[in-house]
Amino acid sequence: MRKYTLSLVCSLNMLFCYAGTPHAEDGGRAGNKPKDFEVNSPDGAIAVHIHADTVLLWSVDHKGQPVIAPSAIALQLQDGEVLGENAKVVSAPVEKVNSTITPLNYKKAAIEDRYTQLTLNCKGDYSVIFRVYNDAVAYRFVTRKKGALIVKNEEANFNFVADDKAFIPIQWDYRRGQNFNSSFEALYHEINLSQFPTDSLAFLPILVDIGQNRKVAIVEADLEDYPGMYLNLNETQKGFKGVYAPYPLEAELKGINYIPSKRADYIAQTTGTRPFPWRAIVISEQDKDLLNQDIIQKLASPPRIADVSWIKPGQVAWDWWNNWNVSHVNFKAGINTETYKYYIDFAAANHLSYIVMDEGWSDDQDLFKARNGIDLPTIVDYGKQKGIGVILWATWHTIDQQMDTAFPHFSALGIKGFKIDFFDRDDQVVIASNYAIAKLAAQYKLMVDYHGSSKPAGLQRTYPNVMGYEGVKGLENFKWADEDQPRYVVTIPFVRMMAGPMDYTPGAMRNATQQAYRAINNNPMSKGTRCMQLAEYVIFDAPLQMLSDNPTAYMKEQECTDFITKVPTTFDETVPLDGKVGEYVALARRKGNTWYIGAMTNWTSRDLTLDCSFLPPGTYQAEIFKDGLNANRDATDYTREIIKVSPGDKLLLKLQGGGGWVARIYAQ
Repeated sequence: MRKYTLSLVCSLNMLFCYAGTPHAEDGGRAGNKPKDFEVNSPDGAIAVHIHADTVLLWSVDHKGQPVIAPSAIALQLQDGEVLGENAKVVSAPVEKVNSTITPLNYKKAAIEDRYTQLTLNCKGDYSVIFRVYNDAVAYRFVTRKKGALIVKNEEANFNFVADDKAFIPIQWDYRRGQNFNSSFEALYHEINLSQFPTDSLAFLPILVDIGQNRKVAIVEADLEDYPGMYLNLNETQKGFKGVYAPYPLEAELKGINYIPSKRADYIAQTTGTRPFPWRAIVISEQDKDLLNQDIIQKLASPPRIADVSWIKPGQVAWDWWNNWNVSHVNFKAGINTETYKYYIDFAAANHLSYIVMDEGWSDDQDLFKARNGIDLPTIVDYGKQKGIGVILWATWHTIDQQMDTAFPHFSALGIKGFKIDFFDRDDQVVIASNYAIAKLAAQYKLMVDYHGSSKPAGLQRTYPNVMGYEGVKGLENFKWADEDQPRYVVTIPFVRMMAGPMDYTPGAMRNATQQAYRAINNNPMSKGTRCMQLAEYVIFDAPLQMLSDNPTAYMKEQECTDFITKVPTTFDETVPLDGKVGEYVALARRKGNTWYIGAMTNWTSRDLTLDCSFLPPGTYQAEIFKDGLNANRDATDYTREIIKVSPGDKLLLKLQGGGGWVARIYAQ
């Protein structure tokens, strides 16, 4: 196992500059040793209360309504010291920040970063920082200790006032030998908090409905050199506690998975002077507000790549989901050079940017051993002639073992990046590897797309060559599963997508009603209508967005393909229009002067009213794809029309069960 020792490249001076004389807002002079502190959001709607005594407690109110009940937080070190226990606050300065972040490869061109920050500098060379936005609260520990330290455990609690309903992705029974290995893919259990199975874990983000139209999402950010946080029901039966994979001491290769066989009795070994990950909640008063959240970008470490000119988002022709099922060609389709040249021809003809050569092109354990007579230099050169880049699939273990030689070699060959699969863990070793891979890949101008991985937590801002994450129960599941995907796809935009890019891999051209659907691995279809698939290209965040079906299918459906390939993968503005978690979603995005609208529903057919007031003054033309009158019988049925639109218009959207509606609106 590669051992990672990462230096945390962060502005430690900035983090520690708050030490010193307490401000007036700290509740008293240092000599008075106050135990209670309060910090408010810039608009005054959110109040965070901290009580520092034998236990460090935090609680949150929103417009007078309790959101988080008093909840204990602490950092337990291996030597027995517990940061947060009997905390002695020596200063508590407050800072107000109002700035702008310019993100790369994102859903908007600018992010307002406005918050109030309280730093509790404590005796024992540590601090706890609380940051309060108008719609979110975050806290983190910061240590200033000499040498190395070992973290035994971290106590993070999120207590709620009532036995609220929540949307929880529960993955596995971790007390029965599963050893913290996970694909991080699960449908949402829509249950009350008390119904959470105590022998299982949830991965982030999760969403809790606290009533009065308010919802609370739990996320984490700036997760560097530290294990990811899971949640388990705590002793209150109305709240969650953090659970973390113990540090892996030994691991063994089982097929293409590298699985720990021995773990330590601690969760992290790290440097003594560092910030720890942010633990955060997001508070919404309307479900649609969750569609336009930027909390992970705000809390992530700033970019560490100076030259980003070579990082190019775009659409990708993908082979694996469609099982290389091209037809009406004069060669035997499959994992071979001729087939990949055909994918390149398709990509070039439809103005895509890349193809992915997925599993099977090389030996799983050796990237330098091509299979099936694959002539990689010929494929790459052919792509260059057509203006199409090539991205290669690899397992995480193989990349971990070979990246020092593979990255310079394949970069020199002209490869544009790697889709890296089967991480299937988020213990400290794997999270450190995520950063190390991104850093080395950037040195050789390679993009990376993480699959079989946990959710994003800010690395995509720190290393913008990280173009996507899976961490979602995506379209691939239609190859083998019969599940309620239409409900799932109108849930993830409110929950999973809050964490960052989501490589769901849309684009199925064989669409089915609930009654007609069958799971067929070698020739898969999707549940829901054709227009649902089109709308996913507008709604799902994915800078590296896949076209998952095969070129033959897309050429048979050229009208839909032409619409898909006009949709950008990054945007200048995002406007939430309407939505209810698990029911339906509608949003607008702008790139330049062109707007893209997407709407989807679960299995319930519904009418929505689209208020076009988000459009600037002017007269526009809209290319619209909507569910056909018979889409409830034949899910491929749709209608395309061109209409005139102005900002004062209100359009009626009729969505069939499992349906969608999509439009491209441009000035006349």
